[in-house]
Amino acid sequence: MGVFLAFHQSYQPVLGSILLSALVAGLPLYVLFVLLAILRLPAWICALAAMLTSLVIAWLVWGMPFGISVATATEGMAFGLWPISWIVLNAVFFHNLTVASGDFDVIKRSLTRLTTDRRLQTLLVAFSFGALLEGIAGFGAPVAITASILASLGFEPVTAAVLALLANTAPVAFGSIGIPVVTLGGLIAPIVGHPVTNTTLALSAMVGRQLPLFSILIPAYLIVVLAGFRRMTEILPAVLVTGVSFAIVQFLVSNFVGPELTDIIAALVSMGCLALLLRVWRPKDTWQFAGEPAIAASATSPRPVMGGSDLPGRGVADTPDTRASRDVIDSPSRIARAYAMYLVLVIVILIGQMGNLPWWSGHPVGDVKTALATPANITADLKCGTPLFTLCKLPWFGPDPAKDRQAFKFPDWNFLWPGTYETVKGQPVSLIYREKPIVGKSTAYPLAFDWNFLAAAGSLVLYACLIAFLLMRIAGSRLNFFTVYGRTIRQLALPIATIALILAIAQLMNYSGMTASMAIALSKTGFIFPFVAAFLGWLGVFLTGSDTSSNTLFGPLQAQTAQQLGNVSPILTAGTNSSGGVMGKMISPQNLSVGAAGVNKVGAEGDIFRRVIGYSLILTSAVGVVAMIEAYVIPGIVPTP
Repeated sequence: MGVFLAFHQSYQPVLGSILLSALVAGLPLYVLFVLLAILRLPAWICALAAMLTSLVIAWLVWGMPFGISVATATEGMAFGLWPISWIVLNAVFFHNLTVASGDFDVIKRSLTRLTTDRRLQTLLVAFSFGALLEGIAGFGAPVAITASILASLGFEPVTAAVLALLANTAPVAFGSIGIPVVTLGGLIAPIVGHPVTNTTLALSAMVGRQLPLFSILIPAYLIVVLAGFRRMTEILPAVLVTGVSFAIVQFLVSNFVGPELTDIIAALVSMGCLALLLRVWRPKDTWQFAGEPAIAASATSPRPVMGGSDLPGRGVADTPDTRASRDVIDSPSRIARAYAMYLVLVIVILIGQMGNLPWWSGHPVGDVKTALATPANITADLKCGTPLFTLCKLPWFGPDPAKDRQAFKFPDWNFLWPGTYETVKGQPVSLIYREKPIVGKSTAYPLAFDWNFLAAAGSLVLYACLIAFLLMRIAGSRLNFFTVYGRTIRQLALPIATIALILAIAQLMNYSGMTASMAIALSKTGFIFPFVAAFLGWLGVFLTGSDTSSNTLFGPLQAQTAQQLGNVSPILTAGTNSSGGVMGKMISPQNLSVGAAGVNKVGAEGDIFRRVIGYSLILTSAVGVVAMIEAYVIPGIVPTP
């Protein structure tokens, strides 16, 4: 019977106290923290325990009917599978295809042969190549792979892990085909009352107006950590070219295209710009580690000078296999073919997202008169039948969504989740309502699920995978599409389960009113909340190891707190959650373990943590300061959906 009872959110259910209610609302997060950070249990077990905790609290304390509670949890799991895990699965599959075809090894060799200067190798491998891996695969792959490459090149293992972790910051918010921002947009769109696409693009622009500052800073920071400030100034042209080229493209793509391609294009441009610079400029001295043999200087290569570091000449990951791999000589055409696979990914996603580009999206966005019309607008073609989508109102298959929202449609099926609505006069009506002070009056809070079969970013990546696979086979690579895909599914089975459970926690806390209770309490921080917002994101990533999960847990909280404050944009605070969160990735237990394992130094996590915690706190504080400036000094910089 409870399923059919309307649920009106309550924000002070614990003894009528907002403070006590906020503290109890945080119980799922406390459970997650204790199990993850202290007991060090597997992430999926921690997420399951926290999800069950949130379910019980939503039902027994916040009074959400049991049927609606279960339905909300299942919708969160479904959202975790589609579109979130769908993007992750196909992005990692693309990376695995490049590994199986040998293209990935070709790119690694091309990068490591550009220079023998350890500082320049750090810029190329840890920052630029790491950003490319973050943009495609994310979820620990960039740290593990770049740390391993640096160690195989002769970097001291723990230092290699530290550099990989520090570099894996500025690109993280747009990692894995933009999944942190895409997830955040889907969660806070109902809160701010704008369409998901518009909200996601506004968040992408917001993060893209914060992180480019750090994209310029991080390359210099890396070299200072490795070799000291004076040695950094010796390669200042390379540092600036690497960081500024990445930052400019990061800003342009995130603001005018969207989150999906930001890292990929910025990383490719950054690597290309640095490679071109090294054709016409070299540092006066080639900085290497103490104990390494001198390299003869020539007209085209720099004079070697011994570095002041006590790092050994070879890392533990340098094996006969890795040395043999480095000895392979790749032809220019083979190198070009390897990079062309990433170009395929960029082109396919750009075509699929063409309707979101500023010159084709309409003014205002979605305006039928000024937007590119179907069928030329492929984005609109793939979204036909989405409710309120005026560029293509009717689906390819199924009834008009204005007349029957719940019936199956293709290529986009947008419906209210079963168990969270009732049918009134043939139309679905939400059973969940938000109340004052979160909204001005009692307002329906529909829990909708959008199954956009063809237009989802994960689907676009799969199309790119198919094209890349065919090109690989034509070029002579012997790999099996289904074998690699099956291996990818097995590789990601537990991470996907964890993602689904984390999203269930977020939806339960959001739709039960628990998040709103915490938001009302946090609004008491007043003026300094934009600074606090950065550390909330940092805490979320420290707990979960993922900017996506941090945005899931705290993104709605950030947006609702901003609404309670009234003088700060929810887009700013939600975006700051993501920007601040990336600075916590280097200290999360999961990523510390990944970094240590990547350099064959399992057990050195504590040493790595001690070396990066200071950097993490400094950078997060800097994000908070930037957010404060944007909120109160230059509020016009904050985009609107």
